[in-house]
Amino acid sequence: MINISEKYRKLAKTLKNEAPFVPEIAIILGSGLGDFAEKIETLKSIPTSSLPGYPVSTIEGHKGYIHFAEYKGKKVLLFQGRIHFYEGYPLSDCIVPVHIAYKLGCKNILLTNAAGGVNSSFSAGDLMIITSVNAMNLKMEMTELFGVISIDQKNSFQNFPSPLLINKIKQASLEEKIRIKEGVYWLNKGPMYETPSEIKMAAAFGADAVGMSTAHEAVYAASVGMNVAGISCITNMAAGISSSKLSHGEVMETANRVKSDFERLIKKFIELV
Repeated sequence: MINISEKYRKLAKTLKNEAPFVPEIAIILGSGLGDFAEKIETLKSIPTSSLPGYPVSTIEGHKGYIHFAEYKGKKVLLFQGRIHFYEGYPLSDCIVPVHIAYKLGCKNILLTNAAGGVNSSFSAGDLMIITSVNAMNLKMEMTELFGVISIDQKNSFQNFPSPLLINKIKQASLEEKIRIKEGVYWLNKGPMYETPSEIKMAAAFGADAVGMSTAHEAVYAASVGMNVAGISCITNMAAGISSSKLSHGEVMETANRVKSDFERLIKKFIELV
């Protein structure tokens, strides 16, 4: 079993000393969504490269900053970039942002990502509330991560998503008049995009969207008792659903096109939590 608290003790201590407040809400900003950090008042920004033991993100659209910000009187912790399993890191490194938020005393966390649409009724540019995750591709790694713990904690994924946060997202979408879908997020280890046959399998197992992050973050956040919810930006239709060749450029382009709606939704969500 990996002792997460011990592994990141120095990192957590450093950030506790640096933090200007105890955050009420933490948000992990996914591919193409990092600009949100510039849309609210930032009190303090810390490059993750300056922090002891913080993994380096190597993916475009993940700048590697932690921001302490405020919006409508709410204290917000923003992670501008995340760490992916396919970058070669162990799973324990990939949940560092969630662990930091937890150690700083944050009770609520919102996970965002760019995802491929599996549900044929979706379109590129849709926003999707994650109603459940399928992390079967990481079962072995998550067993190593959590080790010998209680049965209740091992099954804490059942606490995802938080009904409280989901209701706030839905209320925000209504008030901002932003249409939002709901669906199951299927995790793929990456770094390759899925083949058409893999997408057919995911669809047969109930997936509505597919991506390479978030699921393990959600499980870990739930296991430590945080309120956690997730939103996917459907930036492309998955292989076999779309006839176009998939590319990270398409992901970034679509995320940029819909970021105005995303920003309004997240701002209203922060206000309501």
